[in-house]
Amino acid sequence: MPESSERGALTEAVFFILLTLHEPAHGYGIMKHIKDISNGRVVLGSGTLYGALNTLIDKGWIKISNQKSEDQKKEYIITEEGRKNFQNELERLRELIQHAVDLKRRS
Repeated sequence: MPESSERGALTEAVFFILLTLHEPAHGYGIMKHIKDISNGRVVLGSGTLYGALNTLIDKGWIKISNQKSEDQKKEYIITEEGRKNFQNELERLRELIQHAVDLKRRS
């Protein structure tokens, strides 16, 4: 997962994971939320999800929450570093969209 904190593009999976983890969530909850908000277009398998979660923990972008879910499952939450990288991605995407809008207006 070649995510970069240097204004590099996030993969769609990582973008959705960071988006979801603005609130604490456990693995199945993350997969379900991403499937729901993408209208079923993005479906993460457990291997992909947990590989990404481990990478994001290693980068310091997410952490294991101090809370446990009702059924005692491990929950994850975004960190300040993760929020910063998520915000950088939002800015990058806004810039791309603005270029497309500008091009469309000129056409």
